[in-house]
Amino acid sequence: MASVLWFRRDLRLRDNPALLAAAESGPVVPLFVVDPVLWERAGAVRQNYLVASLRSLGASLGRNLLLIHGRPEEVVPRIAKAAKADAVHIAADYSPYGQARDARVGTALKKTPLVRTGSPYAVAPGRVTKADGTAYRVYTPFFKAWLQHGWRAPADDPGDVEWWMPVGCQGYPSPPELDIALPPAGEDAAWERWETFRATGLADYAELRNRPDIAGTSSLSQYLRFGEIHPRSLLTDLGDADEVFRKEICWREFYADVLFHNPSSTTHSLDPRYDTIMRWTKGKQAREFLEAWQTGMTGFPFVDAGMRQLRDEGWMHNRVRMVVASFLVKDLHLPWQRGAEHFMHMLRDGDVASNSHGWQWTAGCGTDASPFYRVFNPIGQGEKFDPDGDYVRRYVPELAHIPGSAVHQPWNWIDGYAHGYPEPIVDHAHERQVALADFAAIKGR
Repeated sequence: MASVLWFRRDLRLRDNPALLAAAESGPVVPLFVVDPVLWERAGAVRQNYLVASLRSLGASLGRNLLLIHGRPEEVVPRIAKAAKADAVHIAADYSPYGQARDARVGTALKKTPLVRTGSPYAVAPGRVTKADGTAYRVYTPFFKAWLQHGWRAPADDPGDVEWWMPVGCQGYPSPPELDIALPPAGEDAAWERWETFRATGLADYAELRNRPDIAGTSSLSQYLRFGEIHPRSLLTDLGDADEVFRKEICWREFYADVLFHNPSSTTHSLDPRYDTIMRWTKGKQAREFLEAWQTGMTGFPFVDAGMRQLRDEGWMHNRVRMVVASFLVKDLHLPWQRGAEHFMHMLRDGDVASNSHGWQWTAGCGTDASPFYRVFNPIGQGEKFDPDGDYVRRYVPELAHIPGSAVHQPWNWIDGYAHGYPEPIVDHAHERQVALADFAAIKGR
């Protein structure tokens, strides 16, 4: 009997438990559904990266990837019927949309089982709980419990799989053209990047990961996002000295767990007081502030460098993500949802759980024990983590003439504004006090 393997966020062959389960019963139909809902939500960067990843997966299957466009609850049963499949195999999806979609598909399949094997995580959301069975809301105790829970070893090699296409392929979707260069996509690229990072960057990760001027991160986020490599595969290669990197993998799992338990938190603050008392900027000024932030024209060099990196590369260093998020919420007084929406549209590694809860962590309304006094200083952060100013000069050419760390305060340089860079749109010290006053009111409720 044949079976259908419905690829989603697992665009790989190695360490793929769902593939092993599908291959047990005979020929496998490798299906990818171009879901119009998810396709339209993704921005041009993620659309282009997805197509490149699908092409890579198709090549590894001998060009046998079956691409069908349409609503999954209509497409999957049709393909299962055409293949006379005994089951449809998937890796479980724990996102709100994914769970609802899979429930609809399971109902539409009727007597054909929808078999869930594995997930995009080392430990599936919902597995790690407190002693009383409730979910964690703070990262550190979650991390300790997550370590204690542990994870399975990577799945075996599937060997020679008989791939089969019972109907014609409808072809790859056509994303808009990009004028930026994306990293190579696909499983082989993911493993090559991991091996390079292990050999050249892992030992210094704890020291260099916060430096956007240095290539100190793993650059694996888009590969994890699309399942071109599984986090379990990375964890298996880590030793006792790699605790900081292990914790970074756990952050992704923590946020997925938080979203699983709080499905409305993609757009609603976990602390509901936050949404009712903050004094948000409104009207024309709000629109002008948002545009200045999105285009990297706020007059704060470290913030603007980050936003231009996002525009130019479809990615932003994580330290800078926190700084630009803090600036939007606590200096410009715009809701975190506006920033999260922009990030999801622009990021090649855009993940709804990590993005929404990363924004909430910075905004001070999410999973955190003590967010009250955390207001990032955009100048101090730049001077600390871009001490020579190389990151700013790379993305803000109007300031390339200012040497060293002086680039973070162009107003102190005699010709700092000679090449068209804007003056600061707000006074950080004043806006910080406004934000703290708002948070003080929240804390008192």
